[in-house]
Amino acid sequence: MQFNGLLQTFPSHVKLFITAFVVVLTVGYVTGLTFVSQTDSDSPNGIEENYLGNEEVEDAQVMKFEKGAREMLTIIHTHILSMSFIFFLLGSLVAMTSLPRKLKSFLMVEPFVSILLTFGGIWLLWMGYHWMKYIVMFSGILMTAVYFLGVLAILRDLVKKPNQ
Repeated sequence: MQFNGLLQTFPSHVKLFITAFVVVLTVGYVTGLTFVSQTDSDSPNGIEENYLGNEEVEDAQVMKFEKGAREMLTIIHTHILSMSFIFFLLGSLVAMTSLPRKLKSFLMVEPFVSILLTFGGIWLLWMGYHWMKYIVMFSGILMTAVYFLGVLAILRDLVKKPNQ
């Protein structure tokens, strides 16, 4: 079966449906990024404080406490499962774009590596491997960049006519 450029060949009502899905999915993704920013987890030290607390910091503006094992398992479990579904659906649509095969493969597979690095890194950070905050930061940024590149590729192909 030929997947390359398949999005361009869909009827307009299917293209509209996929566009609506991608736009709403992106609103949800951006909302998640906004939450990360609100918890000051958009820096390596902020990531560390968010999971390990800052009780010993005397001049902390917001007091944060170390997360417990159950809370950590809940955070990691829900994020790995939900983000796997998000990137499976997005990757399925990327597979039908007209991007070059190697780029398409990267955009489809890399998010799963980043999910494991990000949330495995958060667990390892919580376990005491403080240097993992840099891996978490890098993999989170890469995952987000790949998300938006995939969305742009999908939307680009949805507005293109076949063989354009």
